[in-house]
Amino acid sequence: MKPFLIFLMLPFQIFAQDAFTNTDIVRWQRTANHVTIIRDKWGIPHVYGKTDADAVFGLLYAQCEDDFERVEMNYIEKLGRMAEVKGESALYDDLLIRLQIDSADAQKDYENAPQWLKKLLNAYADGINFYLYKNPQVKPKLLFNFKPWYPLLWTDGSIGAIDIGGITIPEIKNFYGKLNLPITANYTENNQLNSGSNGFAFAPSRTASGNTILYINPHVTFYFRPEVQVVSNEGLNAYGAVTWGQFFVYQGFNAHCGWMHTSSYADVADLYIENIKQIDGNYVYEFEKKWYPVKQKEITLHYINANGMIAAKKFTTYFTQHGPIMAQRNGKWISVKAMNRSMNSLIQSWQRTKADGFNSYKKIMELYGNTSNNTVFADNKGNIAYWHGNFIPKRDTNYNWALPVDGTTSATEWKGLHSLDEIVHIYNPASGWIENCNSTPFTVSGSSSPLKKNYPHYMAPDGQNFRGILAVKLWENAHQLTIEKVIHIAYNTHLSAFDVLLPALLKAYDTHKDTYPQLQLPITLLRSWNHDASATSIATTLAIEWAQKLLPAIMRNKSEDDEDDQVQKTEHFAQKANPVTLLNTLMQVIKELNENFGTWQVAWGDVNRYQRLTGHVNEEFDDSKPSLPVAFAASTWGCIPSFVSRTFNGSKKRYGYNGNSFICAVEFGKRIKAKSLLTGGESGHASSLHFTDQAAMYTNGIFKDVLFYKEDVLRYAEKSYHPGN
Repeated sequence: MKPFLIFLMLPFQIFAQDAFTNTDIVRWQRTANHVTIIRDKWGIPHVYGKTDADAVFGLLYAQCEDDFERVEMNYIEKLGRMAEVKGESALYDDLLIRLQIDSADAQKDYENAPQWLKKLLNAYADGINFYLYKNPQVKPKLLFNFKPWYPLLWTDGSIGAIDIGGITIPEIKNFYGKLNLPITANYTENNQLNSGSNGFAFAPSRTASGNTILYINPHVTFYFRPEVQVVSNEGLNAYGAVTWGQFFVYQGFNAHCGWMHTSSYADVADLYIENIKQIDGNYVYEFEKKWYPVKQKEITLHYINANGMIAAKKFTTYFTQHGPIMAQRNGKWISVKAMNRSMNSLIQSWQRTKADGFNSYKKIMELYGNTSNNTVFADNKGNIAYWHGNFIPKRDTNYNWALPVDGTTSATEWKGLHSLDEIVHIYNPASGWIENCNSTPFTVSGSSSPLKKNYPHYMAPDGQNFRGILAVKLWENAHQLTIEKVIHIAYNTHLSAFDVLLPALLKAYDTHKDTYPQLQLPITLLRSWNHDASATSIATTLAIEWAQKLLPAIMRNKSEDDEDDQVQKTEHFAQKANPVTLLNTLMQVIKELNENFGTWQVAWGDVNRYQRLTGHVNEEFDDSKPSLPVAFAASTWGCIPSFVSRTFNGSKKRYGYNGNSFICAVEFGKRIKAKSLLTGGESGHASSLHFTDQAAMYTNGIFKDVLFYKEDVLRYAEKSYHPGN
């Protein structure tokens, strides 16, 4: 387990790839002549190709124009090479990737890929490499020649595509680095429950036009996905959000249907307790009372040191039939069984962009390649649907799969996959609406929701959150919906968490008000507050700053198998919290606001700000630089239009970094009607007009019209060109 350290006194550029050949360049130019990129007035690229491969070529070229650095960094991460850029601190993040994703498997899949897929993979690499050839001023950090098998490292587009069943980086460090780091799941004051997204679908019975409507609302790290359209003469016409460096629209729509993915907590990765011993100096593991050799694999990782030189660490890693050993708990080795990449997953990701309705989309879902997402769906035939996960292994329900299980018995082996109709799902609910906010699927459609008793626990361990509570209330009584009305309702800023938390604070004050006379005015403001976030609200500032300090105590786990959800934890906390703790915490908030702003009476919009950074190394949020007020709050507190913010590096103001990214409402009539909004703007370059041209719209929830049809794109075209021109 002990890593072997090697120092290589070589220049960092040793990893540069071979130069491009004349054959490559001629091929790229020929393909570029078959591709047209039209940038509309918002800088959104509408890519038109003769073939699907042409469109992919143009899409990747356009992505590189907008933000090559993010394209490259996503693949540096999936190659397990982040430490070569960020230094030794990223070494064990790389080891995690390399334990779960073997580039040799991706290369083998590429060689065995069907011809149509191989054409797309080649076009992906060609588009990026042509960009690098045409823009020699762009200096890659590591990847000078992109390979066509790279997309097979990262096949579903999710922001959290690697699932290791709850194993933590400190556990990996402790096992393979022979360290003794503390293992804790506790929250710190700056932690937020910032993962998640919202997806809403409405049947004809709920809409004014009698057409279905889909609301696409991913919550991710800002600028994680740009907005694009890709069109070919082979039937491709997809619009939506694409993850930097991938060649398929991840969340979006075509002329027939749309799909929104929310992060799923369905159990798709399991931990196994292995019984390990040594025989003649070699490790073996027990299975069904027999002993089998533990597979050993040498993994060498490189990192850049403080002198700009590279060093290497060699790890001897271990694998059983279940997967890689990734931790040790209570003296036992823990392996992880997961499916974190597959060619089927990539095929599914692509084919769904060309689905022509519910039946077609469902057939594509039967590839079972999606491990990390729930799906909210709508089509132009009046169908709406929801699937909770997709790849769901069958397991023995006598075991608690939330905990590590016995790896020595066949009883804990996966027994195939559940079919689509076996997993938690709903098709065309009588209620006429669907919501998922990374919350339980058992409230997904009000009275029409699936019943929890009909499914094994491992299919849907997801609990409820405050966004989910609000979404159900909002849509139960919503009728005659238009996309404008859906947008308006989905921008409700009620913070449901304070419906639970604030009564406890007010009760504490009423009992102890003689001891806290200085809280009289703050409590009066909080008592009269309607729990809606607002840029002009002082109560919003007081409530969120107060609750943020209490979050570690609210979310503290009681035991290893504690599965209480956010709402339950908050309710338990509110019932049992020490009144003095609640009041003293508010006193601390007032003290800090006075110190930072000269008064505690600070409106939320004066504290909560939007400021766009390029993402370059050492760039920091800065109170002295321009920023915009934001009325929204973190999804932690139940805000559907999530804006997760905190202070950074001594700043007094809070700055957003996660939440609403690409947002889109689309109506599936005879003609597509859609409106969208992007965090800040399409371009990652501060010098571009499209770096912040949507910023004021974003902070106020003002959407732009989607230009889906070519005649509209041409009407509002900013420029039209072939890649490379």
